[in-house]
Amino acid sequence: MSQSEEIVVSLSNNGEKNSNIVKVIWLQLTSGIGIWGSFKPLIVVLLALIPFAFLGQHFNREHQKAFDWSLLQIPLSFTIIFWIGLYAWSVVDAWGVATQSVKDAHNLRVSDN
Repeated sequence: MSQSEEIVVSLSNNGEKNSNIVKVIWLQLTSGIGIWGSFKPLIVVLLALIPFAFLGQHFNREHQKAFDWSLLQIPLSFTIIFWIGLYAWSVVDAWGVATQSVKDAHNLRVSDN
């Protein structure tokens, strides 16, 4: 004696279209932070690579830090090794701040949903 059972699964279609597929693919490509969030750290690094200007800090709206580092590079210019260290650190700092601001914006947006 064998018994057979029939399982019926009904899927409801709430008017969702293929746009959801495109949305999911877009979120996967941009890690859920959008195109600007994906490219902001790269743009900041490119700006920060311009020597003497500290544009990465200005782009991140850290104008006081950029101004302070501009003043700091005057005495450091007498010792080129320390100036190179400050320059390298400014690139790393600009990238870190941009990445953190993107993470904070993403977390804020996720917590609102």
